[in-house]
Amino acid sequence: MSELEGINQHLEELRKRLVRIVLVIAGISAFLLMFHAEPFQINQFTLYYPTPEPLHNMAAQITNHMRINLVPEGVQLIQTAPGQAFFAQMYVAALIGIVVGMPVIIKELVGFIKPALKENEINVSRNISLPALGLFVAGCVFSYNFVIPYMLEFLYRYGEGAGLVTFLNVMEFVTFVLQFLLAFGFSFQLPLVMYAIAASGMVDADFWRKNIRYAIVIIVIFGAIITPDGTGVTMMFVAGPMIALYAAGMVLIERKERKKLNT
Repeated sequence: MSELEGINQHLEELRKRLVRIVLVIAGISAFLLMFHAEPFQINQFTLYYPTPEPLHNMAAQITNHMRINLVPEGVQLIQTAPGQAFFAQMYVAALIGIVVGMPVIIKELVGFIKPALKENEINVSRNISLPALGLFVAGCVFSYNFVIPYMLEFLYRYGEGAGLVTFLNVMEFVTFVLQFLLAFGFSFQLPLVMYAIAASGMVDADFWRKNIRYAIVIIVIFGAIITPDGTGVTMMFVAGPMIALYAAGMVLIERKERKKLNT
């Protein structure tokens, strides 16, 4: 088989796997846009079942939940053009689709790169698949509960101090929230990325401690890039947890290395 045929074969394999990923995300997103979550009680527990209702769909319910829990008091969430609420719901549905479809995404990506991996690298990729999903969800939950509400509160209190009435466009609000959910979801993968690199033999355990000062600089720059203001306060909401994650990954790798040397 020629080199060109080999490249075409890899591209076709990648295309098939990307199509599967897109279909899974699109299917979950469509479900959220077409069905409403109807609550019912069983032994004092509230459960939900789906009912067809596109105008009051699950994505709209999630958007409303975000409005109630994240928008600061006194700030009005508004729609300034036709279709903004619909597109906001599409963004929300797509994010949920990515989160729920993460096992398929990881499976397909690992399956694509598997032929190029050594046996120990394949074992590493299998071992980190489930933790990767857990850390992604943990990052989203952490951002939703402890970062986004305080960032919005902090930023919009400037307007209150000046006696201004603040209106927040629904598209800007949803984009802001999803930006941070994704940023934290992926940034929480940092310890796993470090572990995978070390376990594959690309670097030794001491590499991460030797380069911690450079890692902190890169993390702070990343925090400055994705935060919307120049005060440095919101930047630390992002950089602080990532520095802690880097330290956790470093300690985990060093413990694994010491355990391996002692056996």
